[in-house]
Amino acid sequence: MNLATGIQKAIDYIEAHITDELDMAEVARQAACSPYYFQKIFGILCGITVGEYIRNRRLTLAGSELMKTDAKVIDTALKYGYESPESFTRAFTRFHGVTPTEAKREGGRLRSFSRFKVQIILKGGNSMNYNIVKKDAFTVLEKVEQHTVVGEQNKNTIPEFWGRAHSDGTITTLLEHAADSTFIYGTCYGNGLDAETFDYGIAVECAPDTVAPEGFRVNTIPARTWVVAECTGPMPEAIQQLWHELCAEFFPTSDYTPTYEMDIEAYPDGDILSPDYKSQIWIPVVSE
Repeated sequence: MNLATGIQKAIDYIEAHITDELDMAEVARQAACSPYYFQKIFGILCGITVGEYIRNRRLTLAGSELMKTDAKVIDTALKYGYESPESFTRAFTRFHGVTPTEAKREGGRLRSFSRFKVQIILKGGNSMNYNIVKKDAFTVLEKVEQHTVVGEQNKNTIPEFWGRAHSDGTITTLLEHAADSTFIYGTCYGNGLDAETFDYGIAVECAPDTVAPEGFRVNTIPARTWVVAECTGPMPEAIQQLWHELCAEFFPTSDYTPTYEMDIEAYPDGDILSPDYKSQIWIPVVSE
């Protein structure tokens, strides 16, 4: 399924079930990818999180309903997923600038957040440094932790993981076992279609017969065709921009579709804050 088509199907599902208790695994299934990859790609393409989109749409619809009907505040709060009138009032006031009671009594101008429609706009003039690489299976030694997409906690826990890896000897241990010290990888395994958690590793390529030290694992990355894209600039801004270009420009207009099984960010040794720092994103793909 085309990436943009999949995201639009998921948005349509959200809209059709906006007053239900939405299961993120089911939402992601509409886009034929895991909850992790759906939330990641949605944020890149749409500029806000899935949770923010759902909240903004519910509060928009709730405001319209209170102004145009005789619905009670408590009933509207429950309808749009709030456990109490108090929590609804706080969220409503932050969003609209007036309380639900004021909106109902006085009318006035409320904030509106429109339904999303995914459109790919070709700007032209941009070039991306990428290669299509067929790579045989290779072996990595990695330190792996499980992270969760619930509440988008992974946005904080993964940087914390990298910070600990630099301070607790993880990076040193990996480099001692590296068969190729060109890159340190961030390996992300996000292919569980029903999972709210995913494995994330900090890794190096190693010999197939490597014995994993305690707390590490040896893993085989299968033979795949990869889109390997490179960016230049300080972290994390440069690689975040590259992710946006891949999701918003490359995949919607290419003959390649991500397999959504994993991705790798490849970091060479060097000053990650330098404007000349080069890093890569590897994404396994299939040709349409």
